[in-house]
Amino acid sequence: MESLEFNRIYNEDCIRGMKRIGDESIDLVITDPPFAINFRAKRGNYNRSLSRVIEGYNEIPGDEYYDFTLRWMEGVRRILKKSGSMYVFSGWNYLKDILAALDTLGFTTVNHIVWKYQFGVVTRRKFVTSHYHCLYVCKNDRLRKFFPFARFPQHERHAEGGSAHYRDKEDVWVIKREYWTGDKKTPTKLPAELIKKTLLYSSEEGDVVLDPFLGSGQVAVVSRMLNRRYVGFEIVREYYEFAAERLATGKYRIPSTKESV
Repeated sequence: MESLEFNRIYNEDCIRGMKRIGDESIDLVITDPPFAINFRAKRGNYNRSLSRVIEGYNEIPGDEYYDFTLRWMEGVRRILKKSGSMYVFSGWNYLKDILAALDTLGFTTVNHIVWKYQFGVVTRRKFVTSHYHCLYVCKNDRLRKFFPFARFPQHERHAEGGSAHYRDKEDVWVIKREYWTGDKKTPTKLPAELIKKTLLYSSEEGDVVLDPFLGSGQVAVVSRMLNRRYVGFEIVREYYEFAAERLATGKYRIPSTKESV
């Protein structure tokens, strides 16, 4: 089987694609897998202009979600270095399946992070969901990379008082969603600031960063801008082409490190 190259993205299924990556070749995985909630890519939530949302979102049936998660995580476990780690973003709907798969495969959970964003979907018969889960895991907790002062020096004070690095490392992250006014967009994507934060704490320049579910290409774009090598897979052709265009043009800036803490 032909091996793949780093600093490239691929229009293929990640479970198949990861077989072309050598054992223990990846330093960091950052990914936001499919939701399994019958999400419709053209739905008008989050104030999207429907004419600019790219169609084609590839969903996983709920009754297949655990097996699907187990398969792609098996691939990650093989190719992740002992010093590496993984951040898996998830809503609450199938979080139990992700947790079960991580446990089955023997990953060590380092933190269960909550990302609090600025708005959710309006509801009438339940509380509004305005957060996302992030499971920070690794293969070997003793060898895992982590750079505690990567974003704030040890003795820097926060504007509102207290230690800046302590506040930044709390496990509830308040980071705003991004608005891409006037641009094409995929229906879901993580903010660049969120990806930048994980990259700075858990990788260094030259490391290889993988996103098995590339979507808009956000992980690859931010990785390249921070001098990390990257590789990603996206099964939806329209999303792959959109991500490839972003990488070719370098169109989107990274927000300031200190915009959200």
